[in-house]
Order: sequence, then structure tokens, then C-alpha cells
Amino acid sequence: MKNLTQEDILKALDHPVFRLIGDTADELNLECYVIGGWVRDLFLQRHSKDIDVVVAFKDGYQAHSNGEAGAGSRPGIMLAEALKKKLKRANIAIYRNFGTAQLKSRGVEIEFVGARKESYDRNSRKPITEDGTLEEDQNRRDFTINAMALCLNASRFGELIDPFDGIRDLEDRIIATPLDPDITFSDDPLRMMRCVRFSAQLNFDIEPETFDALARNKERIKIISGERIADELNKIMLSEHPSIGLTELDRCGLLSIIFPELTALQGVETRNGKAHKDNFYHTLEVLENVAKATSGKDWCNNDNSPFEDIKEHTLWLRWAALLHDIGKPKSKRWDPQLGWTFHNHNDIGERMIPNMFRRMKLPMNEKMKYVQKLVQLHMRPIVIADEEVTDSAVRRLLFEAGDDIDDLMLLCTADITSKNEQKKQRFVDNFKLVRQKLIDIEEKDRIRNFQPPVTGEEIMEMFSLKPCREIGILKAAVKDAILDGQIPNEHEPAVQLLLEKARQLGLETKK
Repeated sequence: MKNLTQEDILKALDHPVFRLIGDTADELNLECYVIGGWVRDLFLQRHSKDIDVVVAFKDGYQAHSNGEAGAGSRPGIMLAEALKKKLKRANIAIYRNFGTAQLKSRGVEIEFVGARKESYDRNSRKPITEDGTLEEDQNRRDFTINAMALCLNASRFGELIDPFDGIRDLEDRIIATPLDPDITFSDDPLRMMRCVRFSAQLNFDIEPETFDALARNKERIKIISGERIADELNKIMLSEHPSIGLTELDRCGLLSIIFPELTALQGVETRNGKAHKDNFYHTLEVLENVAKATSGKDWCNNDNSPFEDIKEHTLWLRWAALLHDIGKPKSKRWDPQLGWTFHNHNDIGERMIPNMFRRMKLPMNEKMKYVQKLVQLHMRPIVIADEEVTDSAVRRLLFEAGDDIDDLMLLCTADITSKNEQKKQRFVDNFKLVRQKLIDIEEKDRIRNFQPPVTGEEIMEMFSLKPCREIGILKAAVKDAILDGQIPNEHEPAVQLLLEKARQLGLETKK
């Protein structure tokens, strides 16, 4: 955090649109303030492109509820419409039903909303709102660090209004609510997820009374939609240290409600002096290893990062890390000779993912299939590295992983968390050999984007066949022969193999 002087604040507000907003508000006898995340991030020296401006009536206006007056008389819309007349080249969208407006001009995006006070029904997080003062608007904010405001009116331009000492909480790196945290979280339970998310993104501690309120109100999260929870969970996953957020979710009891499959990994069982590791904390360690390998200072911990493609890919790789051992509780067995085993936990985990994604409102498309693939294959490189690294095994790994082979190898390297340094180094060294083999075989055999040298249509033509099981058998024979290194990935050797296999099946070539 940086202790900003008044000169620093004025410099940050040195944009023509801010002065114009303030001057226009003065003409309309309105108060207006930049509030929330942009102000917080200004002091934290973080990039933030989204700017929220709260607008309030000055003395002399009669406040009214949102059901009693036309939306056009809402202060946020009044200011936006006046600005629209002055900024000919600006793009201003008015959302009358919500009493908000959005302005895009000269590289900035600003959302206008009227200052409001709120009341809640216990069975919904959607508040009943009324026009209010800045003080009432700040009272309803989720956290002290998000309640700070900077005035844009000319007479007080750049003045900081910080009624809950958010500056001190920024300095102390604390997440706390402006008012009673039990009321804050009970009114809008999504704030509990946001509390943990900000803790993870900013690497701040949750103030003890606020944390206790998380635990007391955890059951309230059940009224929040899966989409909203997933959105906050994804932001936690993209933070620089996602394990912080997941640990806090677990400590306060939220994780067992929103993600019971993950908390099922917890615990260590010992039998006959043999114990297995705590797979929950192992998973968090693997996730941290992947996060370290995929973090970027330009976007990590920043919801407004321009690097959306990088963030999107990184998100699902981190989900694969989080879910790589999710099948272990269901596969756990005791073997008197081997101790604890988790055979086929990768297969079980792959099959669990669709139900989890569906329940958690995560995408059921190629992103889910990507996570499934990495979970399914994550044991393969480790098995290869632990045994003799054969060309055949590497070809099959490359064939099945395809373009995701680099992500798979990154995940598997992150999965090496043994405290036995000699064992860990052996895996690391063997992984280097596997990586080199992958490069060599891809250059020679072009397996990564494998296309059979003989198509199904060509097989049907060769043997006068209609679609039938024999075609699949012949295609599989060619694929297996190439992957096992029996023939090169070329047309003529593949045809010769087909002829031999066809004779075994009693098929005759077309005359």
C-alpha cells in the first residue's frame, strides 16, 4: 500500500472526464463520488479499469423509493443523461429498470448509480432499495476497504471520505465489515465468498470477529445461486495463492457446504503403522505449485486484467490440479502387503467431474473435458518416469494427451510433493528424460496431432465393406502398430499391415 498525499490523489483524478462529472453534478445540485474498488486499488497501487460513481441528491430534493418515481429522476441516471449531451463521442448506456448508467469515454469505463439504502428479506439476497445519502450507501458496503469514496464536486474535489477507517485496514492488511458482520453476511451471504476471495487476492487476514461471523452464518450460503458462488470460487482459483482462499473456506465451514468432495480428501488413517498422506493438503500443495508456474504479475489478483485468454486457460489448468486426486476417497483400500492403495482414482475422478461441474454451475463443454483429460492422464507420466522410459509408452502418452501434453507434464511435475528428497529428485530427473523423449518422438513420428495414414473410407474401398466392426478393428490395428513402433506413421507400411490383418479376419481385397 502507498500512503497517498492529496497531491497524489489529485494526480490520479487528473482526467478530463472526472472534472466534467463533478461540474455537471454541481449544475444539477447533485453530490457525486468515486467509490469502492477503484479507490481501494488506487491506494494498493493495483490496476483497475472499472470505476463506480455514486450519485446522491443534495439537500432540497425529496428522496423517494424505487417504486414511487420514474427511473429518469434517479440521480445516477440524471447525471448520466446530462453528460450524454455534453460528451458527443462518449458511449453512454442507460439502464432505467436498475437506476444505473454506464459511460465509456477516452479509455475509461464508469458506472453511475444512485446512493441508496437497503433492507433485506431473510429468504433472498436481493434488497429493497431506496434513494439515500452517501453515508447510507457506505453503510451498506461489504467491507471497510470497499467503502472509501473520493468526492468529484468542485468545492471538495479529491476529498477522501472514509467513515470506517478503511485506510487503516489497508495498512494492517485486514478484511473487516463496516457494520455488524452477522448482519452484513446474513443480509447478503455472497459477501462471505467475497470476504474469502479478497483475503486470497490481496493476501489480507480476515479480522477475527468477521471470521467468526463467517462460521456462524455459513448455512446462509445455501440461498445463493451456484453461478454466483462459482464466479467467486474462480476468482479465488486465479489468485496468486489460491490455497489461502480454500483454507479459509475450509476453516469457516463454507467449503464442506459448497464443495464436499474436496473436504472428503481430508484426514490421515493409520493401520499397522502405515499411514497415507492427507490428500487435502497434498492437493493444495499441488495447486500452489501449478499456481506458481502459471502466475503472472500483470494479471494475478486482478479482476480487471486484460489478459483474458491467459487467465481462462490458467483457470482450468488450476481446476485440474485441484481435482487431480478427487477420486481417492472412493478408491481408498487397505492391502496387507502394500498398505493403503488408491487404484484407479484417476478413472473415478474423471467420472466424478461432470456431476460436480453440473452442480457447481461450471461449464459443461470443452473446458470440463480438458479438466477430465488431465485428471485421467495425470498418473501416466509418473508411472513412465518410475519405470523404464520406453518409446512405446511415450508415444501412447503423446497420442492421448495431444496438444495438452505440456499442461499435463506441468501438472505431473507439480504433483511431486514427496518429503523424501532423493525420491523427489529421481522423479524430477526421470521427468527430464520423459520430456526429451516427447520432443524426439514428436519430431520423428508426428504423434501429437495423430491422423491415421489410412482412413476408414479407404479401408471400405479396399475391402468392399459397408460400415461394420471390422473397419474399427483394422483402424485400431494400424494405430496400435504405429504407437508401439512396429511401423512408421506412413501410408505404405500401414497398407501392408492392413492387408495382413485383413487376411486374418478373412477379408478379401477388392478385385
